[in-house]
Amino acid sequence: MTPVASILAEQQLDDHARWAGRIEAITADQVRRAIADESGRYTLDKLAALVSPAAEPLLEEMAQLAEQLTARRFGRTIQLYAPLYVSNACINSCRYCGFNRTHHGARTRLSIDQAIADADILATEGFRNILLVSGEDPNFVTIDYLCDLAARLRPRFSTITAEIYPLSQDQYTAIARAGIDGVTLYQESYDRPTYARWHPAGPKSDYDQRLDAPDRFASAAMRRIGLGVLLGLADWRIETLAMAEHASSLIKRFWQSQLSFSFPRIRPAPEVAEQYDHLVTDRQLVKMILALRLCFADAGLVLSTRESPAFRDAMARICVTSMSAGSRTNPGGYSGHADSTEQFAVCDARTPAQVAAMIRTAGREPVWKDWDAAFTAPATPTAADV
Repeated sequence: MTPVASILAEQQLDDHARWAGRIEAITADQVRRAIADESGRYTLDKLAALVSPAAEPLLEEMAQLAEQLTARRFGRTIQLYAPLYVSNACINSCRYCGFNRTHHGARTRLSIDQAIADADILATEGFRNILLVSGEDPNFVTIDYLCDLAARLRPRFSTITAEIYPLSQDQYTAIARAGIDGVTLYQESYDRPTYARWHPAGPKSDYDQRLDAPDRFASAAMRRIGLGVLLGLADWRIETLAMAEHASSLIKRFWQSQLSFSFPRIRPAPEVAEQYDHLVTDRQLVKMILALRLCFADAGLVLSTRESPAFRDAMARICVTSMSAGSRTNPGGYSGHADSTEQFAVCDARTPAQVAAMIRTAGREPVWKDWDAAFTAPATPTAADV
């Protein structure tokens, strides 16, 4: 059993029926004790109380505490980023994804020059924080490709994050040296039977290989560690607990890196007609986000254009610290490749400028660039040093 799997098994988070019963049995007094606990401190029992039905009447109080804590730790700012899809070819058969290898949509792979053309459009719009996204396409999106692309992007962007297939630690080290300073990887579901159901074929069907990937990229000294689950596949409350246990173990061992949580909900996708048994409501998602903030003071909270404008507007006023804007989920989408297959349909189609204006209206400051490579580069010797 892998180290992370052992942590989950120790808490019996693989026993969904047991944990569902425990969560349902939580009382209002337990929730009040959880809210009264040190804001931003994590324990599994505290988080369980905050996602329980008994917490429902206290959501407003949770929101006020989450807003205060976020302002203390992050200021009144929201980072803006944009995804750059470089390939929609994939060797997996994920049943919820438009890139499923069995689907018939057009497959598009961007050359380095084509990817730079899309990136130039994003840079012109103001972005300095970019997320490279790809289907599992290792014969095209190679380590050399990623390193070459990162080297070309680095003069234009201060932050480059990757959301790609799992790599070895040596491979993560190579792309880190090339200028990619963060990796986001969704476990999709921490429940093994659920995971197996939705990932029937391809390398992604290996649950443990994916589960241990954050250890590998954190060990490669990535500045940013991104976790998430695909909301709609399993009970969101138990997925939240499992993800929190995973996050807690990473924070203890890789405290130099910043950890963030993303909250991708199921969205319509090309050739996908699945029925989902665990769709998450707006109110449930709010509770999940608030609960994680009250347990993880320094974690980034990321909200993508999967969500509606109204929902994003509301969460911008509370505790979200990062948002995508103007997103295209198909390769070449920014430069006019309308015929390439998208991964999923976005919900918030506002332009980056419109999202930035919304953030200002919410009393926050949109941040296009949050750090500079000069802060982490080796110091240049002065005359006194030689």
